[in-house]
Amino acid sequence: MPGSDGILAIGIVGCAGRMGRMLTKIVTESKDVTLVGGTERPGAEPVSNDLGTLAGLSPLGVACTDDPDALFAKADAVLDFTAPVASLAHARLAAKHRKIHVIGTTGMNADDVAALQRSASEAVIVMAPNMSLGVNLLLALVERAARALGEGWDIEIVEMHHRMKVDAPSGTALGLGRAAARGRGVELDEVAVKTRDGVTGARPDGRIGFATLRGGDVVGEHRVIIAAAGERIELGHIATDRAIFARGAVRAALWARGRSPGLYSMKDVLGL
Repeated sequence: MPGSDGILAIGIVGCAGRMGRMLTKIVTESKDVTLVGGTERPGAEPVSNDLGTLAGLSPLGVACTDDPDALFAKADAVLDFTAPVASLAHARLAAKHRKIHVIGTTGMNADDVAALQRSASEAVIVMAPNMSLGVNLLLALVERAARALGEGWDIEIVEMHHRMKVDAPSGTALGLGRAAARGRGVELDEVAVKTRDGVTGARPDGRIGFATLRGGDVVGEHRVIIAAAGERIELGHIATDRAIFARGAVRAALWARGRSPGLYSMKDVLGL
């Protein structure tokens, strides 16, 4: 898939957004990859601007376009931190061109994942609610702890993000909930408690609770509290720089080259 020089050609959809600009910066700093293009919505102001300029860097000689189909045609891998509807459309383009598609988009539901599975029959898709290497280690630790401790311990997940985040609980918080549920051998949808208000009564056994906080410019904080009578375990992760997500996405793209079509996760990338 990569060129004869071994360099992976990378494109970025949503290149003018907060994560898109960070992806541009990290791709230009990374070894074994080169930036070949980026896209934004048709009619958006950034279209035709240089990706380097959009990211606050020196010009790179690569312009933002509004044609994702052309981007998938020329890139070996495309990085995507956009929105569920857009990511599903991009996955279909990845299948059409048989390219690598790395998705860090949050807010996906079960039907969205099923659609990604269909596209993954023709494309290598790596999808994770959080591309941070530390968060993905945390996911593995939470699953292991939930399996070891059992339902006698109560699990609560607390997350905080910046005030502009549009989905709640965060994709990462839900991922942590799914990891805990897997450890217990249940489906998260069957045991999740996402809101509490008023007189709720005693906490039922086996539930996995969520609390969502929003404010300021918080990049991302997640804490998993596993509590029993007389003791409590807390596992957590604090992100202070969006660069960690971009670095994880580049690592996923490099890992994906040469793989068979399929839907993979960061757990596969890290060998956890």
